[in-house]
Amino acid sequence: MTGFPNLFSPITVGSRTFRNRIFSTGHMTCLLNDDLVPDERFVAYHESRARGGAGLIIMEAARIHETGGHRNLDVSSDDAIPGLRRVGEAVQKHCCAIFGQLGHSGAYGVTTGDGSLGVSYAPSQAKSSRSHNISRELPLSLIHEYVAAYGSAGGRMKKAGLDGVEILASHALLPAQFLNPAMNWRTDAYGGSLENRMRFLREIIASVRDNIGPNTVLGLRISADELQEEGNSPDELLEVCRLVGNEGALDYLNVIAGSMIGLKGSIHVVPPMNIEAGYLAPHTEAVKKLVPIPVFVAGRINQPQEAERVLKSGQADMIGMTRAQIADPEMANKAREGRLDDIRACIACNQACIGHMQMGIGISCIQRPETGRELDYEQKPKTTSPRTVLVAGGGPAGMKAAAVAAERGHKVILCEASPRLGGQALLAQELPGRAEFGGIVTNLAHEMQVHGVEVRMETQVTLELIKSIEAGAVILATGATPHKPALEGQEDAHVVDAWQVIRGEANVGGRVVIADWRCDWVGLGLAEKLARDGCKVTLAVNGYTPGQMIQMYVRDRWIGDLHKLGVEIIPYARLFGADATSAYLQHVTSGEAIIVDDVDTVVTAMGHLPVTVLADALEDWSGDVLMAGDCLSPRTCEEAVLEGMKAGFEV
Repeated sequence: MTGFPNLFSPITVGSRTFRNRIFSTGHMTCLLNDDLVPDERFVAYHESRARGGAGLIIMEAARIHETGGHRNLDVSSDDAIPGLRRVGEAVQKHCCAIFGQLGHSGAYGVTTGDGSLGVSYAPSQAKSSRSHNISRELPLSLIHEYVAAYGSAGGRMKKAGLDGVEILASHALLPAQFLNPAMNWRTDAYGGSLENRMRFLREIIASVRDNIGPNTVLGLRISADELQEEGNSPDELLEVCRLVGNEGALDYLNVIAGSMIGLKGSIHVVPPMNIEAGYLAPHTEAVKKLVPIPVFVAGRINQPQEAERVLKSGQADMIGMTRAQIADPEMANKAREGRLDDIRACIACNQACIGHMQMGIGISCIQRPETGRELDYEQKPKTTSPRTVLVAGGGPAGMKAAAVAAERGHKVILCEASPRLGGQALLAQELPGRAEFGGIVTNLAHEMQVHGVEVRMETQVTLELIKSIEAGAVILATGATPHKPALEGQEDAHVVDAWQVIRGEANVGGRVVIADWRCDWVGLGLAEKLARDGCKVTLAVNGYTPGQMIQMYVRDRWIGDLHKLGVEIIPYARLFGADATSAYLQHVTSGEAIIVDDVDTVVTAMGHLPVTVLADALEDWSGDVLMAGDCLSPRTCEEAVLEGMKAGFEV
């Protein structure tokens, strides 16, 4: 008997009954072919989550018109039907329902296939402070064309055999722009009063319903709060939900928050780990009181316990657990079977899911690189030549390598020189708002345990040890150490590195300069930590902004927090010297000096150097040697785990 009676109870929405209350929200995967239709990777990705126990999968936003963006799944012609059918059949055979999603970005700037910025259309000549473009006002003829296009696209999804269709009116996309008086100052029938501003949305709903008929589920995704200056009023959005939810055409409302028009609202499109889990449930609770149809919710719900709590409290009827299933497609099955320790919990780092999408590359997960690569790595073929494999290093790279090699049938021994597994992930979790990052250590350690890896702590790997256990192969995952470049005048200065500060090994005093060459989470986290400790902090970054190398929603939220804490930020700054009271920087493009006085401590985050002592010692060893992670080249946790997985396959 499951410990989640609400989560695993069936629910009927319109004409369909779902086996449980877990669904995957629409999210871009970048797993499309050149014709913008699903390829085999797309099919395998969604089938994996259906096989894993989800009740419903909603595919990513599909463009209904050629003006809707060049990277989106294209359902503007009948050419889309065969690809949609392949995905639908793959998902439905696992007793999971599948919906399509219809969208148009409107004022949000869209690129074209050749990289130029296309013409964006919106209710009025609105501006997007995120993409820094001004849209063209939609003529009436194009409004009518869009309404018809929504309906035709929905009809194609029905012809493809999908179970339902969802209309996107969330995140300040085109229908939401019509609702917003700050973006819609039309004087015709589509502007002015709320009744007029709702006309476009109502016409879309009617058009889609006419094309899909009464027996295909129709839903609406809408932001209850855009959390953005000049965004839609939460009170008016609640009224919109009340009105459309009681008019009979819709079968459900999918409530979310955020806006893609500005940086502040965009953070909530895929909220990072320092935002509270389940924080949008009060919004859906308010909507549920006003409508007779089911209400869905998502937003930082990554554990079945949190999902059950929301359902039990009556705040929502279905729970979107998208990143939870990116990190672990078997999450639903594991929760239903009571195997909670086996669930690989999402840590909301955003690096390889939304981060990959924003780079235009296929979706994945830093903890589970098999995601998005299902065709190549989801199945772990058993080795035909089992042998003893020694893994040197218990960070993320080593743990993943050990788990995969053991799953494939090798006898695996992992040796870690320190008393704890985790490597640099142990440092990341100590920074403010980053505790969940430690989940990657827990998750990978559990994978090793499940597959029978022998772990030896406080054990330094040597050539003698390798020979004594008769290892047939060695996987090196020995990591890296902080780079400590020589600085002019440093003999008179108090200079410490980031690791010393995070570990509490340094007394930094009251006035600190952080020299952040990496432009990633380290400088941002150190600045927040020290500012919260009461220090006056200057963050000097060798790039154009702090967090330049990490996903923008994580970065933007963090920079906002630093601004509130009074952290001074100096971009384009290279550290070259320090003395007892000053830090000496140089502007990286002008070459001019930047001097910060009255400094107690300079904290360096200057990158890392690979640890290659063991690799050098094994240069002439006759066995197989593979390398993964920072000892090969210092990068991020994503590359470490990916290379660990590949090493586990290759050995």
